[in-house]
Amino acid sequence: MDRRERAVGAVVGSAVGDALGAPFEFGPAGAFSARFPTPAGGGEMCGGGGWDPGEATDDTQMAVHLGQSLLKRRGLDLPDIFARFQRWAAAEPKDIGLQTEDVLGNGKPWDAAAAAHFASNHRAAGNGALMRATTSAVYFARRGRHVTMGAAREISALTHGDPAAWEGTAIFHDLVRVALEGGDPLAAVPSTLAHVRPEHRDRYAVVLRPDWHPDRATEFNGAVWPCLGSAVWAVRTTASYEDAVRAAVDLGGDTDTVAAVTVGLAGAVHGFDAIPARWTAPLHVPLPGAGERVLRLPDLLGLARDLADPPGSS
Repeated sequence: MDRRERAVGAVVGSAVGDALGAPFEFGPAGAFSARFPTPAGGGEMCGGGGWDPGEATDDTQMAVHLGQSLLKRRGLDLPDIFARFQRWAAAEPKDIGLQTEDVLGNGKPWDAAAAAHFASNHRAAGNGALMRATTSAVYFARRGRHVTMGAAREISALTHGDPAAWEGTAIFHDLVRVALEGGDPLAAVPSTLAHVRPEHRDRYAVVLRPDWHPDRATEFNGAVWPCLGSAVWAVRTTASYEDAVRAAVDLGGDTDTVAAVTVGLAGAVHGFDAIPARWTAPLHVPLPGAGERVLRLPDLLGLARDLADPPGSS
């Protein structure tokens, strides 16, 4: 399997997980398998909870805006990313995290808005930076560990003032990098952790341990630590893309984001061909703030391929 197929698997896979998980958000554990007990039985892109069948949420919408900025600006342009996020938020998407909404609308400049929110609220370690990270993880992977983890921190800091959110996103970036190179991201966890800022390393080491289970989480999985830990757990304890999705959504809680993060990584491991066509066919991504465009599978394939091998790159 080549790098491009893995990159497409990550980007499209994350969007599929997001759309599958959305109708079950804030529901109980096991709800997905209770409704769809037979794998490959069909109908899983059911919609509900305000979402149409196959519709991706704010997780994928922000990931697409991020990816488009990276391609248009030919690299990391933080003011441009922030402006795109602001236009998206102002266009009234169906869903937007409370923290993200406040940061993008508090009137502060791009390099001060998240810090201002954190200073006044003292809570900013949600998974809202992690949820959108698959596109940037694919884009920066070819530049190596140091660059991709650094970029993850800078992008996360646009909306999340707590460094814990930066480090979780940096870990995800690096594990995707390993997977895109054909390596085992689970085996790479200790090496990645060695490059996490020391004050955050121990807490991530706990949730990324091989024997950790989401039942041991000390926070709701809307927080960055259990979200990332649950994603790695789901990839570790399954052998296919489909099973990883099921494991993630069956955890309940913040199902769309946990699934998006899980199968962003699982898609990089298993590749695009592992994603069932019955899930990609109805997949669509509305893009508030971009002329009300709606992206479908061919658009996402093109985006993923360009992120993996940007036009004009050597």
